[in-house]
Amino acid sequence: MSVASPIAAPSPAPLLELRGISKEFPGVKALDDVSFAIHPGEVHMLLGENGAGKSSLMKILCGAYCADTGEFYYKGAKVAITSIADAQKLGIAVIFQEFSLVPFLDIAQNIFLGREPKGRLPGTIDRRKILADARRVLDTIGFDIDPSVIVDTLGVAQQQMVEIAKAISQNARILVMDEPTAALSDREAELLFALIARLKADGVAIVYISHRIAEVFALGDRITVLRDGRRIDNLRPADVTPDQLVRMMVGRNVDMTYPRHFAERPGELLLEVKGLSSTTGISDINIEVRRGEIVGLCGLVGSGRTEVARAIFGADSILEGEIIFDGQPVSGEPDIAARRGIALIPESRKSEGLALMRSVGDNLVVSALKKLFPSGLYDPRAAQRTADGLIRQLRIATPNARQTVGLLSGGNQQKVVIGKWLAAGAKLFIFDEPTRGIDIGAKAEIFALIDRLVAEGAAALMISSEQIEICHVCDRAYVMREGRVAGHLTRSELTEENIVRLGMHDA
Repeated sequence: MSVASPIAAPSPAPLLELRGISKEFPGVKALDDVSFAIHPGEVHMLLGENGAGKSSLMKILCGAYCADTGEFYYKGAKVAITSIADAQKLGIAVIFQEFSLVPFLDIAQNIFLGREPKGRLPGTIDRRKILADARRVLDTIGFDIDPSVIVDTLGVAQQQMVEIAKAISQNARILVMDEPTAALSDREAELLFALIARLKADGVAIVYISHRIAEVFALGDRITVLRDGRRIDNLRPADVTPDQLVRMMVGRNVDMTYPRHFAERPGELLLEVKGLSSTTGISDINIEVRRGEIVGLCGLVGSGRTEVARAIFGADSILEGEIIFDGQPVSGEPDIAARRGIALIPESRKSEGLALMRSVGDNLVVSALKKLFPSGLYDPRAAQRTADGLIRQLRIATPNARQTVGLLSGGNQQKVVIGKWLAAGAKLFIFDEPTRGIDIGAKAEIFALIDRLVAEGAAALMISSEQIEICHVCDRAYVMREGRVAGHLTRSELTEENIVRLGMHDA
């Protein structure tokens, strides 16, 4: 990670100041008298566990939510932010953790949506100009891609870069970044950090939400910590240690090393993949996963990790090879894999893992209906007991099982995705970026949960872009490169250096 530039002295008055902001939702006090100041040319880190109020505060800042109480001051003058248009007039742009792209439009159309250059004929768009303008914006952030590509065909990391380009195109003076590196490779993250340095030099104020402590100290000029909807402290990185920050966020000591008892003698072979190739570009994939172990699947973003997971789960068509699970061949659709005991916790939880308009309880039991009700008769009380038990077990922050799952924070939504497969009694859990957008305290809980699952006889295949997670959590790992398995690392060989070596170069 790049070293932070010297801290510039902030201007005498903040560019934007939020005073006494409070916001309440049914059953949840999201924000309670929170004050927050943003200075030009400064990266202001906003920290807190999932559900601490970070996203709610930023949605109020950008006009997506209206504060119940509180005031806004722009360059010292009182202003109103009651709509997205109000925020945009003040130069505020937000890159949310969950994307706001239109999937079946191309990159250029997404970047300039609602601001398209007019063509010569009334009601038309100047296609040549929108592509040229998009190309210039993409060049600014170092994203080398054809702006006419349809967004739905892009990976998560590429969609994140389109979101960044969209915000940059608005000439924002206050730019909010919510977990911008969560799905980026190290190289892509370095490009982002260089871009942030340029924006700072131009006087842009940046609010940066991150769960990665290293980023806080490498990029941050100022830190605000939220917990349970309240501001805990406002301080500078030089005045605090990583452990102190974690304690502020979670209100308790958290072990960030994710210790576990590694599988000295893993159990019987549960998953065997032989010579697998699919329509998504992966080829000749050979991997094994045994009961009682966590196997990593790592490599650069775009190396084919997610494609392997989807092929095993039946979400993508297989061209060659075979998948043997629990001694029997597996082929067909995801519902067949799920019935056999294979679970996929996908990278994009909102689009692939949840029914957002349904309740927490409905989402928790949906994959276990046949297990819970083999007769075909639905018992609401039994479903309620199952959901309540999982809410307690996973510490899901929700008023009750009836809460709409789309209203939960990102971390709690991820817990619901995991919980539905726990209810189904899955044997193999495929985790695709399980801690993407998850706070430090919840990461420790999720890794402890995965450890408990494999200790009880299940197995896990874990994809992560954070190499330190692979090294600390996995018993061994396969490294992907350009759609193939570049190498296999045993526990004694599993280091960040070896992962990078295999992922970027020939072994």
